[in-house]
Formats: sequence, C-alpha cells, structure tokens
Amino acid sequence: MKKVGIITINDNNNYGNRLQNYAVQEVLKKINVEPITLKNEPATNTKNKYLLRKIKSFFNRGSYSKIIERKECFEDFNKNINFSSKKITPYSKLNEYDYFVVGSDQVWNPNFGRLRDVDLLEFAESRKKISFSASFGVSKLSEEYNSKLKKDLKDFKAISVREDAGKEIIEEIVGRKDVQVLVDPTMLLTPNEWDKIAKKPKQLKSNRYILNYFLGELSEERKKEIERIAKENNCEIINILDRNSPFHQTGPGEFVYLEKNAFLVCTDSFHSCVFAILYDRPFIVFDREDSYVKMNSRLDTLLKKFNLKDRWYKNKIMKEQLKANYEEAFNILEDERRKSKKFLENAIE
Repeated sequence: MKKVGIITINDNNNYGNRLQNYAVQEVLKKINVEPITLKNEPATNTKNKYLLRKIKSFFNRGSYSKIIERKECFEDFNKNINFSSKKITPYSKLNEYDYFVVGSDQVWNPNFGRLRDVDLLEFAESRKKISFSASFGVSKLSEEYNSKLKKDLKDFKAISVREDAGKEIIEEIVGRKDVQVLVDPTMLLTPNEWDKIAKKPKQLKSNRYILNYFLGELSEERKKEIERIAKENNCEIINILDRNSPFHQTGPGEFVYLEKNAFLVCTDSFHSCVFAILYDRPFIVFDREDSYVKMNSRLDTLLKKFNLKDRWYKNKIMKEQLKANYEEAFNILEDERRKSKKFLENAIE
C-alpha cells in the first residue's frame, strides 16, 4: 500500500480546517493508500496570534477553563486523524513516503503566512508532489511571490485548486495549463460518512433550533430578523462562535451534528453552507459584514455551481427559504465527486 503524506494547516481552533483535513484523509483511503497528516510548524504570524491569545487568556481567568474545554474537544476530534509522530521541516528526509498531497484549505494564502517551503513541498521529489483543492485565499498575488511560485509549482506532478482564481494565478505566473478546479474535500464524503464523526453536544437540550455560525459581525437588523424567525417557529438560537455561549465549548464533531439537525442554518461561512447542503438543511447565506476578510466570491462560486443562489439573504428571510430541496445540487455533486476521484487516481498511480 502506497504511503501518502498530507500537508495542511494544523489548526486546533478552526472547524473547517479540521474537517477538511479529515475529509482528505478519508478520500485518500478510498483509492487504497495509507494517508498520514504531517505535523508542521504554524506560520509565523499565526504563532504570534496564538501567543497573544494565550497572554489575553492569562489575564482573563474566567474564560481560561472554557478555552481549555474547547481545546479538549478539538483534541478529541483529532483522534480521527492519523498524524505523523514528528513535525516536518523543509529539510526533512521522508523517503518512506510515495507521494505528498498539499491541501486543501488556504495552504497557499500569503496573508496567513503560508507559501512557505513546506507548503510548496520543497523537501519532496517532483514526481511525488500533488496539490489537492489547495487555495491561495486571494484573487491576486503580489509580484514578490512570482519567482518562488514559478520555481516550486513548475515541477508538481499534478495540481488542483479550490477556486477559479487559484487556477488563473498558476496559469498566469507558472504557465501551467493542466490545473484543475475541484470542490472542497468536505463535499466528497456522504452524509452517512460524516455521521461517523458527528457528536451530539452535551449542552444541547432542544431538538428545534436555529444555528448561527458567523465568522464576521452580525448587525442588529439581521439579529432581529433571525430572532423573528425563531419566535415564529418556536426555535432556540444557538450562536456557536459566541464566546459567552455554552456551545462555544464544542469541537468539529459537535459542529457537524448541529448542522445536521438544525431547523435553519444562518451563516456567512463557506463550510457551514457545505454541511447544510450535504445534510439537506435550509440555510441562509449572509454577506460578511466586517471589512477584515471578504469571502463573498467564494460563497457566490459555491452557490452558483450548485444553483442555490436563492439562499442569499436580501433584507428578509423568506418563507420559501425555510424549506430545502437540493436534488439538482446533489446531481451536480455526484459529478464533482467523480471528477475528484479521477484526479487523485491519475496523480497517485
């Protein structure tokens, strides 16, 4: 059995990152290889943010136990992932691996301190380098990265990215015309396969709730509109990313369970939309309201691909948006799953 090393962001505080890591592992298993996620050092600016959070938590003892509990939930989920025993560096000698797969997630986002030697597989032989639904997270790169990309991506055996913008970047800078655009790996597993890691939160008492999952800010106007729908439909509102909510102390498995069983999902998150689609749950997509990160193009691409653009929020939640009918989306998804499987089978011979 061929041994395949997975290079991705090792983030124990991000639902989407952990779930895509698990998905890549499980998809690789389907083509009869042994996948191992290679631990790597966090990017410099990510490490600084982590240290800053630790310092802040030291001075906020009341929240420290909550942080620990949340961390334990993520560590519990990570038991589902086969990790390497040691961290790798650009100088690691990993001759025992037949291939290396970088992806998915924003493994090439320069704003996250990525595009490092490890992220571009500089330690590996050309014939072993594969990217799987990798993302730059930006539509354009500054010229300072051009020479590095030309050198490092030129000799990849196979390249696939998650967005059209990534394909355009590589075509323009590297000159490769064989780049494929594939869906996020989380969409490649079926609901039954995700059920294996779904975990009911111990905090959950209600069986009728609206799941709020907002990475950006939520205005009072939108908050009141969600509250109106909750009241009219006798629903509790669960704000999973609210640090004051008991549901903040949950891991990726609990997140999947909450998505699966929600009366309605209200979100500005890509992966929250993905799981609502997979589990055939009604969902409303909101424009990201903060100015720090803009994700609308990514969400728009997802909804356009699956013909679900009617899921955008437009000043009011409509009655028809409280129903789900994704039959057309599921047919499109089956084609995307076949496309991804074929890419991996051709790359890992």
